[in-house]
Amino acid sequence: MSSQLRSETSFSTKDYQCYSGSQVTGLSHLMGYSSLQAASQKHGGFVGSQNTYDQELQSNYFPQSMRTLDERRFTDETSHEMHYPAQTSSEQYCTLESSSATGGYTVYNTPSTVSFSPNGSPMSQQESHTYPQEPNHSPYDANGSPLSLSCITDNENDMWSKLKELETAMLGPDTDTMDSPDSAFQGGLNSDQSAFDWNEMMEIMNPKRDLKEVLISCAKAVSDDDLPRANQLIGDLRNMVSVSGEPIQRLGAYMLEGLVARLSSTGHGIYKSLKCKEPASAELLSYMHILYEACPYFKFGYMSANGAIAEAVKDENHIHIIDFQIAQGSQWITLMQALASRPGGPPHIRITGIDDSNSAYARGGGLQIVGQRLSRLADSCKIPFEFHAAPVSGVDIEFSSLEVRPGEAIAVNFPYVLHHMPDESVSTENHRDRLIRLIKSLSPKVVTLVEQESNTNTAAFLPRFLETLNYYTAMFESIDATLSRDHKERINVEQHCLARDVVNIIACEGAERVERHEVLGKWKSRFRMAGFTPYPLSSVVNSTIKTLLDSYCEKYKLYEDDGALYLGWMDRDLVVSCAWI
Repeated sequence: MSSQLRSETSFSTKDYQCYSGSQVTGLSHLMGYSSLQAASQKHGGFVGSQNTYDQELQSNYFPQSMRTLDERRFTDETSHEMHYPAQTSSEQYCTLESSSATGGYTVYNTPSTVSFSPNGSPMSQQESHTYPQEPNHSPYDANGSPLSLSCITDNENDMWSKLKELETAMLGPDTDTMDSPDSAFQGGLNSDQSAFDWNEMMEIMNPKRDLKEVLISCAKAVSDDDLPRANQLIGDLRNMVSVSGEPIQRLGAYMLEGLVARLSSTGHGIYKSLKCKEPASAELLSYMHILYEACPYFKFGYMSANGAIAEAVKDENHIHIIDFQIAQGSQWITLMQALASRPGGPPHIRITGIDDSNSAYARGGGLQIVGQRLSRLADSCKIPFEFHAAPVSGVDIEFSSLEVRPGEAIAVNFPYVLHHMPDESVSTENHRDRLIRLIKSLSPKVVTLVEQESNTNTAAFLPRFLETLNYYTAMFESIDATLSRDHKERINVEQHCLARDVVNIIACEGAERVERHEVLGKWKSRFRMAGFTPYPLSSVVNSTIKTLLDSYCEKYKLYEDDGALYLGWMDRDLVVSCAWI
């Protein structure tokens, strides 16, 4: 998931009401306190505080709706398969553009700028024109008669034999519908039955192909440097994918974009371009908020991490939370409300928010905005509070950036962020392990880790492609469970929140590939080598998350294994949460 996806949690009024109930009450029970609802009445209320914390974002959640996609079909002059035309239009719904590539291999006559046609299939600018209706673009003449059967067979008797076999299979051996070639073809296909037979024959001779199989075949051709084969399959895929179709068709559109970008050496350009051409901050927040509400992945991560932190610091009076991807800072609202209800008064809380300049764009401003919002919340709850902004990338974090003070109980949060740190496979500096060792040197009370359960870091291209196909198929299917197929913002949500990651995984290598996920087994090895031991998540938090999932599709699966909590879709694990001390 993109490094900016934590920006989705600019909660609506409904969110605050929900979190003032069972979800946050679970944190209060963890620490042995009264429910958060009672604390809300005492401190001004969690629901009441949302207006001052987030009112500037409320009106921006739903930008202008998408226009209806118009699908038009035409017949290619070299095939009887139906294709969608690529039309020039200023109303294209999804465009992934890279900067110009120099010296790169041009695929399928495709420049480095690739966009999507109105039916959702990728097309190049060179293809973005409308073909005139010419006779040689159709197997039929103006009267509806076949122009020629030579594209199928050079032998008319052979053709007739094939048709007779088809008729016998469909209608039985006794039919006299087609006693001679003349009865079927003289004067064209004049009867509905004849037209039906023709269509059935075409389906038998041109069976539908499985999109996953074609994607895999294309990836194998790319992996083997079989450029003619890759070109051919890319052309086939353009007519099979659609950003408005089934889950596999939508994912296939972005995976195809990644394959084209890989061959034309423009993957990094597309990734950068998508970052630079994101929508305005409020609009981007709306897309992220839609995904946040549609799927439980982020709520699962925040609730499990907050539960571990709440239990680890329940007896501490000075708490320092170091968040390696602060985004909007909304994860800490529920925890601060829970800590405010402690008997004897709340602790002093200091939050260090780390985030780079890219997330500032999504936020609509610098980290001081987050500090101001959290400060207003702390005031409403009468919590002694400080905010320390660290506007740097994770790879540049040093001990001095964290401003650790003696006597503080330190809690460190790694939410969907460590997989962006380069490791030994990319750089001799190995920032991934360096950061984990740096945090261990702080002697933290707890460290929380939430990551995607996927293996795309050191895997070679083809296994990485297969893993991405499997993982994101489950992700796109889970989106379908909540967002209807005609949801007006679905395309924007998937493009801005997921497509960039897919393209980066497939098209980029080395330092340019920043989406480098690892499975929990690898993370365990890294943390244990740094001297950490597992910190099991509380059963109370697990129960609260199970209650949350009751409001989602029953195909979501939650289970605990060896101290870690897994959330998945059907039989595919998607997110894992764990804690360390």
